[in-house]
Amino acid sequence: MSENCNHDCSSCGENCESRSAIQKEKLVDGCRVGKVFGIVSGKGGVGKSLVTALLASAMQKKGLKTAILDADITGPSIPKMFGVHTRAMADGRGLYPEETAGGTKIMSANLLLENESDPVIWRGPVIAGLVKQFWNEVVWDDVDYMFVDMPPGTGDVPLTVFQSLPVDGIIIVTSPQDLVGMIVGKAVRMAYQLNIPVVGIVENMAYFQCPNCGEKHYIYGESHVEDLAAQYVIDNTAQIPIDPSYAALCDKGEVEKIEAPSLAELVDALAAFRPEE
Repeated sequence: MSENCNHDCSSCGENCESRSAIQKEKLVDGCRVGKVFGIVSGKGGVGKSLVTALLASAMQKKGLKTAILDADITGPSIPKMFGVHTRAMADGRGLYPEETAGGTKIMSANLLLENESDPVIWRGPVIAGLVKQFWNEVVWDDVDYMFVDMPPGTGDVPLTVFQSLPVDGIIIVTSPQDLVGMIVGKAVRMAYQLNIPVVGIVENMAYFQCPNCGEKHYIYGESHVEDLAAQYVIDNTAQIPIDPSYAALCDKGEVEKIEAPSLAELVDALAAFRPEE
């Protein structure tokens, strides 16, 4: 324990004996969430929300009950990607998630706003508090796998999620640039300091495959995902190509129609984490 410890673990990233006393947030009575995976990135704009949506959809298509907790409070994009534009409802039991066309349950700040385009201008502690409420005041009912779409970086919200939710592992999203590779290290080290296993790493915008000749063009430089995985001893990797149809379907709210075979092995690895009954 640091000499300057104020015993407020919610604002600290140190891994000390005081952390063992942290109590995880509880769900609404009668609800069950089997496994929880955080989707993180070292910086913005690498496709973290896309990966969250694709993984949740793929698991749902396997017959598993999935949910997305959109913890990117100031930049929520999950509802739009799934074509969900209604406001969440509540009663005496709690707040109810909306359900996508494919059956995935979602909760996002955008489902609480009068207008989807309204900005959320809050300070960090308030945002972190809302993330906790999305866990302990939402009636999730019965969920096998929950994916938490986190804001980029290693700030208040990722720290709150790691400390307050029973996170079973994280998936890191990156892009091919060397700079992003360096930033990935920050996310990996944060997870390790908080004893959260890194299940896999996904390199988005990895290449463009010519529809005519099939040749792969590495628009943003050669891939570094395997090097990063070896450096940090991460077992599962995946590459998502640059595909204009992905963006078009997301813009139309039809992300569930995307078939992403490049994520198949990572999906299988997540399915190996059997959810508790």
